[in-house]
Amino acid sequence: MDEERIFFDAQGVKIEGRLGGDCARGAVVITHPHPLYGGDMDNPVVESVARAYAEKGMATLRFNFRGVGRSQGRYDEGMGEQEDVTGAVAHVRELGAGSVDLAGYSFGAWVNARALSSLRGVDRMIMVSPPVDFMDFSFLHHTPGLRLVIAGDQDDFGPAHRIKELLPLWNPECDFEIIPGADHFYGGKAHVLEGVIGAFLNRDSAHKD
Repeated sequence: MDEERIFFDAQGVKIEGRLGGDCARGAVVITHPHPLYGGDMDNPVVESVARAYAEKGMATLRFNFRGVGRSQGRYDEGMGEQEDVTGAVAHVRELGAGSVDLAGYSFGAWVNARALSSLRGVDRMIMVSPPVDFMDFSFLHHTPGLRLVIAGDQDDFGPAHRIKELLPLWNPECDFEIIPGADHFYGGKAHVLEGVIGAFLNRDSAHKD
């Protein structure tokens, strides 16, 4: 996957990212797991999400939240991180992205969900292993833009049965895919995860056509 290292602005904070592909064909902004537990844009699950989108011809922007890697600032308990997401979406829009997806893994899914209400121009959101037993998702109500949620059936941080209980509140029409044998970290399941995302993108493209 061919990417270039870039920096973009998030309310005066310089954020480090990796951009791949042509934004004119649409783009996805991808967020990573919890910074205090080693999460960054080079996380294998984040890379899997990027590969799945890149294979469909969309541009990908994954980035380090503030305080991670070469991104300025410091961890802000999900508040400043929402500004990082806003800055990333604005950046791909400036580069010509006519459509923008928002994809987050674990903590990244939580931040994206919190940021979505104040974002303009996001077409779809997908969440990979939203950590519903680790972080508070009670703020999230009906969200038509939420189109796909993925979980492993061995996930202790985002148990599939708990996510299934919450989905009618979030979006009863959202696709929910459970990957057998996968825990929160998707060890040995990267190809399955990429296949699930690829199949979703194919379905959604066919639906639009």
